[in-house]
Amino acid sequence: MADSDSYLKWAAGLLDQLPAGWTSTLAVVRTPIVPSPAQITAAVSGTRSGAAEPPAVVSARALRRIAERDRPDAILLACTGPVVDVLAGDVFGGLSPRPVLVSGLPGISIPATEKAWLYRGACDLFVVHSGREVEEFGRIGRELGATGSMALARLPYLDHRTAGGGTGDRLVFATQAKVPKRREDRESILLALARLAEARPGLDVVVKLRALENERQTHNERYHYERLWRSLAESGAVRPGSVRFAAGAMHEHLAAAAGFVTVSSTAALEAIAGRVPLLVLSDFGVSAEMINLVFEDSGCLGTLEDLARGDLRHPTAAWCDANYFHDPATSDWVARLGSLIAEARAGRLAPVRPLLTGPEHAAARRRARLRVEVPPNVLRAGYRASRRVRRYLKALG
Repeated sequence: MADSDSYLKWAAGLLDQLPAGWTSTLAVVRTPIVPSPAQITAAVSGTRSGAAEPPAVVSARALRRIAERDRPDAILLACTGPVVDVLAGDVFGGLSPRPVLVSGLPGISIPATEKAWLYRGACDLFVVHSGREVEEFGRIGRELGATGSMALARLPYLDHRTAGGGTGDRLVFATQAKVPKRREDRESILLALARLAEARPGLDVVVKLRALENERQTHNERYHYERLWRSLAESGAVRPGSVRFAAGAMHEHLAAAAGFVTVSSTAALEAIAGRVPLLVLSDFGVSAEMINLVFEDSGCLGTLEDLARGDLRHPTAAWCDANYFHDPATSDWVARLGSLIAEARAGRLAPVRPLLTGPEHAAARRRARLRVEVPPNVLRAGYRASRRVRRYLKALG
């Protein structure tokens, strides 16, 4: 099960890597970041899950009932960290027979962090997507005393080869909710895209949105690009219509792409897989905070001036080998999962020791549990009400 658009896309792709004869069911757990119907359709597009009925959105309690009824061999917790912790520790705790619990991260995860391990410490298998990630997360897991094991998989989107290879007529800018944070930085990107559109009238310049203004996504987006564009157009800084905004499946956009640009997005890897020239913007820094540290020495870093000129690049072969483009034959997550399932069926599945324990974590888990037990509209209404109360009390002094 998944809890957001990015995790749903990852889960659908990962399930496609399972051997023939394995059966699976994909669902979305209802939380405040639940994707819209359009986001769900886009996330599973091009996968076996997308060829069937759209994944259902269900409550955590319903997920427990489904697990009790179907007695699955394994459960993939494709969710944000706090939700994984609640599902593994509370919702699916005590199931008999105990299923293998699998989790992981849906995209670029360099540098590795303790937090990712801590929330997933109660899972049997932790899936990542490059040799570098296996090494870094493995080291952190050993330092924390994690009892779950690491596994390597190819990022699912990289095996869905994009047609075109950069011969289309579209320049795709993939947004990222978290970075850059500052409004002026985001506006500078839009201004560079507008300059490129004016310089090359035949080029279809598209801002590929993760979510429309009224939709939720994995991370909150304070300054939505479409809203910023309207403001720039109203001030006369850009020509309305010179850049267009679109949602939908990334692989469909890349199929018509002449080039790809981002600040930090896993979609950059999809562009590389499809041989689409790209640019990873470095104007706002290259760091863990900007989620683009992994692109150092890739040959793909460039500036807003490069973007305005349409100067795009291809990564080096050495970088590709070390980062996400390993031989699919070296991926071991399915084999490791199969071994764990065999252990579980034989009643020998070793217990996994959660990494988050103690009263402080219990309080945090109670707060996180609200995310999977209270309907999102009630939770949002309660938050707005509490915010109004805080403002009122502050005014009273």
